[in-house]
Amino acid sequence: MTNAEQNSKEQAVLAAARTVFFSHGFSAATTDMIQREAGVSKATMYSCFPNKEALFVAVIEQQCAAMTTAIQAIEISPGNLTKTLTDIGRTYLQVVLSPGGIALFRVVGAEAPRLPELGRRFFLAGPRSVTSMVAARVSEAAQAGEIDVQAVGVEAAAGLFISMVRGEGQIELLMHPEAQPSSAQIDQWVQLAVTTFMKAFGVK
Repeated sequence: MTNAEQNSKEQAVLAAARTVFFSHGFSAATTDMIQREAGVSKATMYSCFPNKEALFVAVIEQQCAAMTTAIQAIEISPGNLTKTLTDIGRTYLQVVLSPGGIALFRVVGAEAPRLPELGRRFFLAGPRSVTSMVAARVSEAAQAGEIDVQAVGVEAAAGLFISMVRGEGQIELLMHPEAQPSSAQIDQWVQLAVTTFMKAFGVK
């Protein structure tokens, strides 16, 4: 099997695992279900991933990487933290509130008490990674005198912003998965978070 063929098989297995995990949860999912969904042999599946846990980790990392890549692609506006935070907040919320984002959060949250290491890996690859990216922008703005976060620190300020962005929308969709917020609603949540952040830390 060529490298291209191997990669194609791995992506097929990953896509199948994502579908099965998000539909049935980690505990109820089986490798047989994933194999059938992927349309590959057991030997092929196990040559790509040794067990169900490895597949779950790969799905988590793939989903988190897609989110961070989308945020990293945002064009930064030097001297305009309001626009930068608005762009980051909108992109982040669109990913988090997508059907895949909600399903990922739900399945990881359900399994974290039993598999704490998986929960930790999700936290570091997803929420913590995004907070670190926001912290970098906050630090630059603080050094430029655009904001003052000395009272709480850069990391805490970034964490507060992400929590405000994610808050109401994520809770609503976790409790009512059939709900689909409009673009206008997402913009409203982001604008509220940005306005509150700048009111708290913006230099008068």
